[in-house]
Amino acid sequence: MSTSTGSDVEGSVAAGPGAPAGGGGRGTRLALALLQGRTLIVLVALVIMFSLISRDYLTTSNLLLMSKHVSITALLAIGVTFVILTGGIDLSVGSIAGLAGMISGGLLYEGLKLPGGDTVWFSTVMVVAIGVLVGAAVGAVNGLLVTRLNVAPFIATLGVLYAARGLADLRSNGGTFPNLAGTPARHNTGFDVMGGQSLLGVPVAIWIMVVVAALAILVTTRTPFGRRVYAVGGNERAAELAGIRTARVKLAVYVISGACAALAGLILTSELGAAYPDTATTYELNAIAAAVLGGTSLSGGKGTIVGTIVGAFVIGFLSDGLVLVGVSTFWQLVVKGTVIVLAVVLEQTQERVKARMAA
Repeated sequence: MSTSTGSDVEGSVAAGPGAPAGGGGRGTRLALALLQGRTLIVLVALVIMFSLISRDYLTTSNLLLMSKHVSITALLAIGVTFVILTGGIDLSVGSIAGLAGMISGGLLYEGLKLPGGDTVWFSTVMVVAIGVLVGAAVGAVNGLLVTRLNVAPFIATLGVLYAARGLADLRSNGGTFPNLAGTPARHNTGFDVMGGQSLLGVPVAIWIMVVVAALAILVTTRTPFGRRVYAVGGNERAAELAGIRTARVKLAVYVISGACAALAGLILTSELGAAYPDTATTYELNAIAAAVLGGTSLSGGKGTIVGTIVGAFVIGFLSDGLVLVGVSTFWQLVVKGTVIVLAVVLEQTQERVKARMAA
């Protein structure tokens, strides 16, 4: 069975496994090293370029603000990376984020109304936990569609994308929950901590991203489950013959993706101070782009969480930098699309260089 284990893949920021043993001149090895570190190189280049254009770019306050924006994309992208590593795709993460925000926002704003007319109020911790569980449950639906009903991941998650967004609208009949401050008597205050407050001078959202990223790196590099994820994506048939329950692994990664999406949605809702049905619309595209930029192969079996985080910073710092220097929204889309296509082209170039060195 030919797969890339987690310990192998975390060594390279861009694309995972190190260069294969074999021939290749110094120039070829240098080219491969540059290709493997391309995402980090691009990130450094962006910081240098925008800092030269704008004095406000490389300030502590702006870097913290941009990193806070990145945390949303990074959380979504971490979950998506788990799915892509198994050879799947998850287009529903943006809608899951919106649905989780609406469910939790509704519980904070109006509580849970019982048939008898009574209203049950939940603590803020319980509200957050319920929101994450909602995301995990929708992720499980994705996983069951893929594993039990053999629906193609693209179609399954596309359908759930629309269904989850529709449920988010139905939760409030298309309206919003405008005030999520809560009341002390109901023990549901403090929801704004996730998206609006800081700890030790760093936004709480960034701390959450760091914790989730650390756990994801640990899972992919130091646990049997992480090795199974890479095995399924590398060669599913071989993984089955090796005794790996591939259906369970696939189901688990969709649950992880849903939970990460819900957490991102809760942070975004907390930051806004209100729950909107259209929260995180099209965010799934940024999440997939971050994973691809970070070197995660859409065919599965190869990629790193570290690379995905760096890819998320590239997407975030590029977007915020373009806004800061006054580039129009239309040109921002053109630039972002070009960067994504270029990332795929460089990935293919890297594979050709590796094959040449191994020959």
